[in-house]
Amino acid sequence: MKYFAKLDLNSKVLGVHVVNENNAANEEKGIEFLTKTHNYSSWKETSGDIRKNFAGVGDTYDKDRDAFIPIKHHSSWVFDEDTCRWKAPVAYPNDGTFYSWNEETISWEALIPPV
Repeated sequence: MKYFAKLDLNSKVLGVHVVNENNAANEEKGIEFLTKTHNYSSWKETSGDIRKNFAGVGDTYDKDRDAFIPIKHHSSWVFDEDTCRWKAPVAYPNDGTFYSWNEETISWEALIPPV
């Protein structure tokens, strides 16, 4: 199976469609198949091996980087050019505790206080 992201005019991902490899021997053939099937022509193949990140609804395809860029959930997070992902300005603690991001304090907060 191969996966293709359906893109709007601004390169936002509208959805991800699965195509049997018989209909998608390569990206061009997959796009041809999807265009005929859906009468829609803006598609890009997505997987964990190409285009940095697997596409998700709301993500953006960046033509210059040939990568899918995830949604930025926190305004303080910075873009990592190597991974094409957003990352916290403070490293996630590596102490076995689970944390969530607090945008007001720009810090990680323990979900369950350590015992």
